[in-house]
Amino acid sequence: MAIENKAINWIANVTLSVFALACIIPFALLIMASLSSEASIIRNGYTFFPEQFSLSAYEYLWTHHLELGRAYGITVFITVVGTAVSLAITSALAYPLSRRDMPLRNFWTFLVFFTMLFNGGLVPTYLVYTQLFDIKNTIFGLLLPGLLMSGFNVLLVRTFFITSIPPALIEAASIDGAGEIKTFYRIVLPLSLPIMATIGLFQAINYWNDWFNGLIYLTDSRLFGIQTILTKMITDIQFLTSNSNAAGTGASQAISELPSTSVRMAIAAVGVLPILIAYPFFQKYFVKGITIGAVK
Repeated sequence: MAIENKAINWIANVTLSVFALACIIPFALLIMASLSSEASIIRNGYTFFPEQFSLSAYEYLWTHHLELGRAYGITVFITVVGTAVSLAITSALAYPLSRRDMPLRNFWTFLVFFTMLFNGGLVPTYLVYTQLFDIKNTIFGLLLPGLLMSGFNVLLVRTFFITSIPPALIEAASIDGAGEIKTFYRIVLPLSLPIMATIGLFQAINYWNDWFNGLIYLTDSRLFGIQTILTKMITDIQFLTSNSNAAGTGASQAISELPSTSVRMAIAAVGVLPILIAYPFFQKYFVKGITIGAVK
């Protein structure tokens, strides 16, 4: 039995190590490509050991450091505020749906589930947000559309409340005179830290990686987030590169020297780095949260 357990542990360790390498190797290749010269990438392709190191991609980004700094500030603000508000709305809706004595509980749960299957489409959504809520070219254009609440997250939190919060605990709080709001904030939420951290991480990643809302609802570049700015840089480089023949000799030469390939890798590294730094602080709660529904 001991030998069998050791064999199982060895196989599990090897398997998990392979999975870990499968996650680490692409990112390492991304960093190496961003530190390679454009000529070496074109000549040799992507490699872990660049023929010629170069910081030209990061130098190109540094020429836009003021724009990038402002965009980083906007994205950090949107991520923090949006995640906090999203958690508040999601948990406040999930809690009554988890209570078996709530009137029309199944009907409201179905409405939440329905939003996971159907939506109004891009054009009606755009018209509602721009003409009814008037969020075009405002900071709310990055905060509101499609991100503040997800039906999937609501049902996930609801399931956690049902399976992990003992009904007897809520009944005891009611007997002691605690109202529903006090029970929710003083008892339910403190016991729900794993799922709150999990949903918070999901929402933070969604806000940090969102570029589509900036593309749709913003035309004022001063309000662009980091992902929208980086996407715009990639588009500009692609446009200049594809139209270099139409430019003059001097302009064509300058365009040809742009680190178009390596700068894409640098942009990806700059965009993902903050999430990589933040993830270890949420990891233990994330692991607990994703085991919802497992056999205990």
